Amino acid sequence: MHSTDPLLRVETLRSSYGRIEALHGVSLSVASGEIVALVGGNGAGKTTLLRTISGVQPMTGGSLSFQGRDISRASPHARVAAGIAQVPEGRQIFAPLAIEDNLRLGAYLRKDAEIASDLERVYDLFPVLKERRRNPAGGLSGGQQQMLAIGRALMSRPKLLLLDEPSMGLAPVLVDQVFEIIQRLNREDGVTVFLVEQNAFAALSIATRGYVIETGEIAMEGKGEALLADERVREAYLGV
Repeated sequence: MHSTDPLLRVETLRSSYGRIEALHGVSLSVASGEIVALVGGNGAGKTTLLRTISGVQPMTGGSLSFQGRDISRASPHARVAAGIAQVPEGRQIFAPLAIEDNLRLGAYLRKDAEIASDLERVYDLFPVLKERRRNPAGGLSGGQQQMLAIGRALMSRPKLLLLDEPSMGLAPVLVDQVFEIIQRLNREDGVTVFLVEQNAFAALSIATRGYVIETGEIAMEGKGEALLADERVREAYLGV
């Protein structure tokens, strides 16, 4: 069952690059246990919104709250410590480092005794990473690098996982694998997911709820299946 109180609440959020405002008062929420998808075209503000939630992009107005606490002024590392982890667009792994070292970097704020067991959980989800754990991460394929980036984020034990375009550049079979893993994390590990995607069909197909963002503003919201069936969404983002 999903909590009635949002895990994440975004209210009239604004963010700018210099004089150019990229987000024009975005409001949305993500409840504990949900997979929430945010879909939209290039330049709509999807990545900017995720970066603002994780704290690496400054906000110029509005508010952010996580687990009922205002985090609008919290540093990025404080947000990670609170339970927010982002898998960035383009993976951004540390190519010269070993795969296992990349994963352990995801746990850099943790001091508990369960890091080893969490590492094994990542290896259970992504066996290829265990097989090659001593190898440089740069030798992985694009799909394997995406798995590594997700695994690195999981090592912080997130309550909320922010995924930025996880299907970008992947072959269709790998896209299916990545989305199956997202569902498994949500179902088996209880990880709440906020998923940003251009692949609207794949994202909305697994989403509890979804939002459509256009030019920095939320244009539509609803259950994932309802948005998939909406003629405007189908025409604009599904090509049907």
